Amino acid sequence: MVTATICTIGDEILIGQIIDTNSAMIAKELNLIGVKVNSMISCSDEKDDIITTLSNALKRSEIVIVTGGLGPTADDITKGALAQLSQSRKFVENKTQLAIIKKLMKARGIAMLNVNKLQASVPEKATVIPNRVGTAPILQFEFSKSQFGRKNLLFSMPGVPFETQNALPQVISSIRKHYKLSDIIHHTICTFGIPESTLTKTIAKWESALDKNIHLAYLPNPILGVRLRLSIYGVCKDEGKRIIKKSIASLKKILGDNIYGEGDISPVEVVGKLLLSKKATISTAESCTGGLIAHLFTLVPGASQYFWGSAVCYDNSVKQKVLGVKQSTLESVGAVSKECVEEMARGARKKLGTTYSIATSGIAGPSGGTPDKPVGTVWIGVSGPKGTKSICLGSKSTREINIKRFAASAIDFFRKSLINNEI
Repeated sequence: MVTATICTIGDEILIGQIIDTNSAMIAKELNLIGVKVNSMISCSDEKDDIITTLSNALKRSEIVIVTGGLGPTADDITKGALAQLSQSRKFVENKTQLAIIKKLMKARGIAMLNVNKLQASVPEKATVIPNRVGTAPILQFEFSKSQFGRKNLLFSMPGVPFETQNALPQVISSIRKHYKLSDIIHHTICTFGIPESTLTKTIAKWESALDKNIHLAYLPNPILGVRLRLSIYGVCKDEGKRIIKKSIASLKKILGDNIYGEGDISPVEVVGKLLLSKKATISTAESCTGGLIAHLFTLVPGASQYFWGSAVCYDNSVKQKVLGVKQSTLESVGAVSKECVEEMARGARKKLGTTYSIATSGIAGPSGGTPDKPVGTVWIGVSGPKGTKSICLGSKSTREINIKRFAASAIDFFRKSLINNEI
């Protein structure tokens, strides 16, 4: 298995001034061709730090991809560090990149300065991949096994994301020419309704029985639930798919409808497909979630085919006036109750004329809780042609996370109620 290390250079990253998006972009492309990324690291603009960091990376990985530190300013010293690392004795002018620089300067109406011209000057042992959209060339270095214990390729790329993106196809092409690559297979199972700690115990026997080539990762998210990513490295694609398919079949028997999908799909997308298949519509009545459920629906392209609208009724008086919640209900059991959310769900369905509806009422915190209804309590109601049902759930986190979990749990409760033909 060919491995890679991705390194970003620049104090601006280390102090949090800018966010590194290049590493994720590069890792995704490497993964697609069967290169396993071992690590992502960042280092300062200090020459010694750059040389030490890259030397260690070359000892760990066959491929090292560096971004940043190739601009025209005096503090960009990456090129000098690379010259020393590659034992280049001199710099040479690359005519192709120089011509590109002149063209770009002219197009931008900027005078050609010596610092711009110097960007076409590269270490003698570098192979230049021309940068067609920027002034700093992409530099490729080859290292023999005697230098770092393995045959290495090092690529130095500009830090500007769109320049990196533009140059990546050429870098990938070069990697393909230099290494025989094997397949990497990833498959994601999407679950909701079981906390990560509980899920780990629930599938412990299944996990211990996984094929030795499968690597399992837990990916929790308050909106998406817990995703299980199964990865296989160094196995041919057909064999890998067969192994994963067998593992998934046994997992489905354990988790049942707590699995809502596979791959990059969200719970609300699954619900949307179910509604489309039934030619049905949905509305929401939200108190504690403040319209987040509606927002999640409208993030999906084409949601207008099934999502009709939302009533955000935060104050009790609005619950009464808009949704028809009874004053007696609010006085006897309060807004955070089974009775209230069920009345809200029925009211939204009637008011907005939809097939189904979802309602929420809860206490997101950090204050407002009582012994009977602590912070993190939420009642969720769903309503449809076959009736109305509700559930009470809890979440012990920050206000922001609680709201996200309330909204996601409401969508999941509706999904399960729908596929079980309960509403």
